Amino acid sequence: MNDTTTTTNQPLVDVKGLRVAFSGKEVVHGIDFQIAEGEKLALVGESGSGKTVTALSLLRLVQNADLAGVARLFGPERSQNTRDLLSIPERELRGIRGKEIAMIFQEPMTALNALYTVGDQIAEVLELHEGLSARAAQAAAVQLLADTGIPEPARRARAFPHQLSGGQRQRAMIAMALACKPRLLLADEPTTALDVTVRAQILELLAELQRKYGMAVLLIMHDLNLVRHFADRVAVMENGYIVEHGAVATVFDAPQHAYTRKLIDSHPERDVAAVAARPDAAPVLEASALRVSYPISKPGFAGWFRKGEFVAVQGADFRIVPGETLGVVGESGSGKSTLALAALGLLKHRGMLKVDGKGWAVGRASDLALRRTMQVVFQDPFSSLSPRMTVEQIVGEGLRVHAPELDTAARRARALTALVDVGLTEVQFPSLLDRYPHEFSGGPRQRLAIARALIVDPQLLVLVEPTSALDVTIQKQVLGLLQRLQRERGLSYLLITHDVEVIRAMAHQVIVMKDGAILETGPVERVLDAPEHPYTQKLVAAALLE
Repeated sequence: MNDTTTTTNQPLVDVKGLRVAFSGKEVVHGIDFQIAEGEKLALVGESGSGKTVTALSLLRLVQNADLAGVARLFGPERSQNTRDLLSIPERELRGIRGKEIAMIFQEPMTALNALYTVGDQIAEVLELHEGLSARAAQAAAVQLLADTGIPEPARRARAFPHQLSGGQRQRAMIAMALACKPRLLLADEPTTALDVTVRAQILELLAELQRKYGMAVLLIMHDLNLVRHFADRVAVMENGYIVEHGAVATVFDAPQHAYTRKLIDSHPERDVAAVAARPDAAPVLEASALRVSYPISKPGFAGWFRKGEFVAVQGADFRIVPGETLGVVGESGSGKSTLALAALGLLKHRGMLKVDGKGWAVGRASDLALRRTMQVVFQDPFSSLSPRMTVEQIVGEGLRVHAPELDTAARRARALTALVDVGLTEVQFPSLLDRYPHEFSGGPRQRLAIARALIVDPQLLVLVEPTSALDVTIQKQVLGLLQRLQRERGLSYLLITHDVEVIRAMAHQVIVMKDGAILETGPVERVLDAPEHPYTQKLVAAALLE
């Protein structure tokens, strides 16, 4: 589908008939689009739609890919120095990468070299493309970090990637990409791994730097709501085709294609029943003055003789009754995941913590019954499901521990029932029980993880960011599944997330955490609609921006 949108600026990049294939299988099917100078174009779609492959193809960074078509990069004077990015020699393309066209990758922890400091990695770009001396390049790297808003830029320049927070790593990636003041910036899901408030900050930073340097931006993203606040134009991709394009306001106000409407409508919807339990009902999980701390090394000579202490959770009080969802929301480092691990009996703690009226013995055999009462669904199903185990082994594993009296046939039957309960059948997936996790996409993998947790009939599920690794349409499906299971089974949930909208859709009660402390708690409607604490107000405001 051709992009016929007209712009007042001359084109910077003109892509015609781009095709990308792997081993003869085409994944991008002859798409056309233009990026004007100084324009912000968003390429939007779900995982597998072809948007990242399209962006990487402009710099020929896709390994083992067969590329066809034309991608013209125009010089400052349109009639001069026009180059086809898909056909120029590799040596010439290396001079363009980083200097004229730069890229921000999705996950900075894997994109940055763990063996070099952040400052050295930024300086390397300046030495290579700008010919600066080592000293001048280091000074320029510090200034670039300062431009991206990193505090103490000189000190951060001497830090390694693992010593920075997620937001700081992403800012360092942006600083590296902008080192040579590129004419085009390719930003591949630059906010996916970040907290909601940091997402807003990163997009605002990109918009500010885009205006400052006058560069064009190709933003790769699956979330149209974020695109609404950033881009000038949007192109929507589905299965390797551009199915709709146009000005952001036009596409959002009057989407023409069914897939675009599906993406726009894929926001979490609240469909939870009121809690039927009486206020005096026995809680499934309760805590009072819960405290979790870790020993840390003290700096200097004192660290030789005694350890310091880092308090990850302090003075937490909460209770969850049957059929209720307690949401715990906060940014990375707030202590919410530590609270979940303590609730699961996986961390030593102080204070009172009881599951179904009983306390964890932490590692003793008496904990076995409590583990059947309380199961967990992790954030990333691809890493939490063993790649060496079949679906039958993964889903039925809990029965081997908690129902050893069952034979193979009974375990198999229970596994099939659990899979049907979460919407996975052999009609959809032939030989379902004999498949491996890598044979499923993200949504079905998360359903497998939920089936594994449900097969032992727990009373409470701990949901650790259960949808953050999923596309918006799949997220909506998984949340709908969890809501249905809660109504049918009377399940209780401890929902850990940084996504305010997921809390709004799922929770009855909510806890807001920061730096290990509970800042605000109460019914979800009151806390989110009329937040009292400034931090809660900040979280809610950032969610509204999305």
